This record gives sequence, structure tokens and C-alpha cells, in this order.
Amino acid sequence: MNVDVSILILNYNTCRLTMDCLRSVYDSETNFSYEIILIDNNSHDDSVETISREFPGVMLIANQENIGFARGNNQGIEVASGRYVLLLNSDTVVRRDTLETMVAFMDSRPDLGASGCKVILPDGSLDKACKRGFPTPSASFYYAFGFSKLFPDRPKFNGYQLGYLDPDLDYPVDCLVGAFMLLRRKTIDQVGGLDEEFFMYGEDLDWCYRIKEAGWGIHYYPQTSIIHLKGGSARRRPFKIVYEFHRAMILFHRKHYSKRYNSMINGAVYAGVGVKFTVSLLRNALTVPKTVPLPAQSLSASADTRTESNTEVRL
Repeated sequence: MNVDVSILILNYNTCRLTMDCLRSVYDSETNFSYEIILIDNNSHDDSVETISREFPGVMLIANQENIGFARGNNQGIEVASGRYVLLLNSDTVVRRDTLETMVAFMDSRPDLGASGCKVILPDGSLDKACKRGFPTPSASFYYAFGFSKLFPDRPKFNGYQLGYLDPDLDYPVDCLVGAFMLLRRKTIDQVGGLDEEFFMYGEDLDWCYRIKEAGWGIHYYPQTSIIHLKGGSARRRPFKIVYEFHRAMILFHRKHYSKRYNSMINGAVYAGVGVKFTVSLLRNALTVPKTVPLPAQSLSASADTRTESNTEVRL
């Protein structure tokens, strides 16, 4: 039976966070039908057993290995029956009106292939990844070397995070964040699913690039919001997370930009990513973990949830 929205949530060792996310979805006030598809990437906690027991209405795909963010969500897309597909991170909390507001917006804009709402971090600040431009070589350079912070109101230097645009206004953008991305099923059927060469990170940028290439619009719509708990703690990151983050930069540039630029610019890009990777490893090694309090709006974000937020949900 077809439904309006298929909500895909990928879980990896974040049982309590995922249950908080599921509760927020079930508490939503909606006038449309939806299904929830949970993909578990071989969690080592009690996620599969607990979530199956507490949320029997959730369609659960239990993988026997960690297959990554892109491939896991593609599994969900294959069985999804909704006219919209929502990518929703397990470490998010949606507001009661979030789903209704975003579906109504997409219904009113048949030209859009994807949209995203405002994404708030635990400290109340904006998750800047929720509205971005494409990481062209120039935009990436200005961002990586701090020009975007030095000149926050200059579009030339803020092509990636679009910091010069008011986060409380809606407008078309190049990229959304995979933590909350509402896509039209027709768009997915046309452009295909997530590129599984990206294990984690970068797959949302790549998807948005292909969506725009196919002629669909992408829109940032901050009339509602979610909370993204990724900022719940500052800690040392596993090597694989640091590695995959920088590998995604290389993959994206090689796939979409390398043929547009000469060998000198391409070489500079790859060298720059290499330097950034080295610096990130050094900073990571020197990081002293400290807990950042979560906001009151995070529903049942208890002490247990804060501890669990140390797990990288997309790994």
C-alpha cells in the first residue's frame, strides 16, 4: 500500500538516541500517512531487540555488517512506498509540526526535488550544513582557510556555507544535509539513489548535485526546524571518521569538478585535502573530551543519551 512519506532512519549503536527520534516522529501532528523504515548497520548494542520490542510498527532491516550510510539508506529506498522519502538522522528530534509543514511545502512546489528545514544544534546555534553551496575549489579554499569567517557578509567568500544569507528566510540552495532531507520519489527514480562509493559524508552533497543537474530545484525552508544532537559532545574521533570525511572531499571533486579544471588546480585541491587531513589528525590527537549540555527541547535526552551521543551515528 502506498503512503505519503517513507521515513528512513539509519542506526548504528545509538539505541536510545534512535528511540528518542522515533518518539518525536510518532508525536508529530500530521494529516498524511507515513511509514518508518529503520536500517540497522550491525549495531553491537541492543538496538535491534529493543527497537523491535518498543516500536513494532517500524519496518526493520537488520544488516549483518556495517555497510555505511549511503548503502544502508539505499536499502530503505528500495522498499519505500512513499511519494516522498525523508532521510532522517537517528540523532535528531523533530518538532510536532516539522513533518506536516515540510510535506505541505513540497506539495505546493512541484518543481522541487528536495527540501530541508532549519537544523539547530544542542547549543541553539544553526547547523550550517543545512544550507550550503557546492564545494567548488574556490568556495572550499575560502572556507578552509578562514576567509568566510573574516568576511561573513561577502558572498564571494561564503559560497559554501552561505553565511551571508539570513537563516530565518527561505531560498533555493545547492545542498541540504542528510540529517533531514525530504525528497520527491519521482526525483529519486530519475537520478538514482545515494552513491555508495561514499561510505559516510559527502553522499548528500553528491545527491544534491545530481538532483540539480537533472533540473530539479532544492530549497531551504526554515518555517520549521529539528534539533540535531551531533554537537552533544566534543571528543576524539575514530580514525575512520576523520579518514572518510576527507576521502569524501576527494571523491566529490574527482567526480564532479576534476574534468573542469587543469592539473595544477586539481593537484592543489588534492594537496589541500591532504594537508587538512594531517592537521585534523593532529588536532584530534590533542583533543580533550568535554561534554556540552543538551537543550531542554531535546525531549528525553537524558544522561544516558548524552553518553551515547559520543557514538558517530553515520559510521
